[in-house]
Amino acid sequence: MKFFTIILTVLIAIATTTNAQWQQTNCSHSGRVNCFTASGTNIFAGIENEGVLLSTDNGVNWTAMNTGLTNFGVRSLVVSGTDIFAGTAGSGVFLSTNNGASWTAVNTGFTSDDVRSMAVSVTNIFAGTYSAGVFLSTNNGGNWTAVNTGLTNTSISSFAVCGSNIFVGTNGGGVFLSTDNGTNWTAVNTGITNMDIYSLAVIGTDIFVATQGGGVFLSTNNGGNWTAVNTGLTFNYVTSLVVSGTNIFAGTNGGGVFLSTNNGGNWTAVNSGFADTDVYSLEVCGTNIFAGNDTSGVWKRALSEITGIEDLPFLTNTISVYPNPAYDIITVNTERNSNTDLTLSIFNVMGKLVKTEKLKQNQQQINIGNLTNGIYIIEIKSKECTERQKLIIQK
Repeated sequence: MKFFTIILTVLIAIATTTNAQWQQTNCSHSGRVNCFTASGTNIFAGIENEGVLLSTDNGVNWTAMNTGLTNFGVRSLVVSGTDIFAGTAGSGVFLSTNNGASWTAVNTGFTSDDVRSMAVSVTNIFAGTYSAGVFLSTNNGGNWTAVNTGLTNTSISSFAVCGSNIFVGTNGGGVFLSTDNGTNWTAVNTGITNMDIYSLAVIGTDIFVATQGGGVFLSTNNGGNWTAVNTGLTFNYVTSLVVSGTNIFAGTNGGGVFLSTNNGGNWTAVNSGFADTDVYSLEVCGTNIFAGNDTSGVWKRALSEITGIEDLPFLTNTISVYPNPAYDIITVNTERNSNTDLTLSIFNVMGKLVKTEKLKQNQQQINIGNLTNGIYIIEIKSKECTERQKLIIQK
């Protein structure tokens, strides 16, 4: 146990001291980075007046992907399967079915061409407009229908999907919830003291709201009530939220990026290397977090530098653990020719053993329902070797 704790401590030290700062990417720009979306290992950026840029190499290089776009004021991006939707300020929604190589306008049914936010719930696409509320497409953008019953504010800024529930944030009207795929909306603002909503995010069943002036609010009961969670957050003008496992990042208009590792209980600024702390968009892609600024383009940083946990890939490809993140059950696949039992151990980030079990089959399910949300290390050991991997539990 002491040996494993030492190894983990060394990994943390390496992760937090090697090149531990934000790096400006080679992203040409002349306008604000309004939005991101990730599709596999590809990351797309929507930049005011420049349209859509794509990086396939973790932000090292960016390529303009604007064929077919008639409006370069891209305000929102979302991925649905292998398709990508872009919402623009003035020309509605565009669809790409070939990874951004070309775009086609898909606006049948819209009564507003200013689309500020988008979301996907299973196969349903939601688009939020600046003045005409929410529109829904159930046929991949073939046509759109207004779904605004109950909305008392139709200036839509953001969405969050939590299971079968859809949350929308509005400019000045707070948060609304639909439990029936947008057919009806109900205001859910008890406890929110600032109704100018910029971003929404979900960890498990917890909902976070970012406001312009009131900081961040958290609901643990599906929007029934909200509590301000701003300890350590020195800038309350929060423009963006993004989740990585059980960690949540907040981008602010003047204070850079803040991180909470305890569900908003407290926040820490993570701005080393930033030359521009006006952050307007955030995205996680692979092992990196990306931040979009107003005047200095796209920045990136390795998640391991910030969270203190380096990725631990298996030493061979003969063992796999899935799903990851996990909820209550994980499946462990092993390829072995002998009948020698393997031992699976799960450690928390402090190196404490929280679960151990013998692996007697090549495919075996492990119940982790008694473990709380967080980051863990799985260790699989035989007489010959030891394999380790990071596991995220998110309920």
